[in-house]
Amino acid sequence: MRFMMIFKASEESEAGQPPSEEGLTAMGLVMAEMAEKGVLLAGDGLLPSSHGFRLQLDDGKRRVVDGPFTETKELIAGFCLIEVASREEAAEWGWRCIAADARGSGDPQNSGLLEIRPVPTADFFGDNYTDEARDRNEHTFQKAAENLQKSNT
Repeated sequence: MRFMMIFKASEESEAGQPPSEEGLTAMGLVMAEMAEKGVLLAGDGLLPSSHGFRLQLDDGKRRVVDGPFTETKELIAGFCLIEVASREEAAEWGWRCIAADARGSGDPQNSGLLEIRPVPTADFFGDNYTDEARDRNEHTFQKAAENLQKSNT
């Protein structure tokens, strides 16, 4: 099962404060372990919303809204895409990520919110997911993996 772990933004991350060296090291070690165990498929941190923008379509009119965005509780600071055997295993990795993140926050007892959501499999879409759509999807994500590989070199 695939799960997206969504790291929620904090006032500190939105202010552009980088994690501490200890926090970066702790999270890096958890990410490295997930990669070594074949759990980690993708993951990265994000810059504050002040560097981003939103696209909005209102009554057919396109609009670009530049950050920063005010509702910190609705923003994300990073993500991990993992593949594990169960919801419980996803939660175990999630708790480890929260603990690693807490090491860099200065408050290990009260740090972080992590949302974990399952990624649907083909079965979720039922008959709407035709063989043609399945083939196109496989080709698309194979190409995306190649693009990612190129961008990392």
